[in-house]
Amino acid sequence: MANTGRTVATLLIGAAVGAAVGYILATDKEKRHEVVENLKHKIGSLQDQVKNRFSKKTQDLEQEIYNA
Repeated sequence: MANTGRTVATLLIGAAVGAAVGYILATDKEKRHEVVENLKHKIGSLQDQVKNRFSKKTQDLEQEIYNA
């Protein structure tokens, strides 16, 4: 049963990625450049958020180990 859920999730993620790529490629060059720059900015922001979370979790874990 869990395998079916994973398969469906993978299919949906693939469809979403394909739709996004199709949308980007179907737009004119100026709009495409704008969309790509927007995506780069959002991805960079997400990377920063993930780094901050892992850094915080790492600090918390180190503190917990040190206090143990």
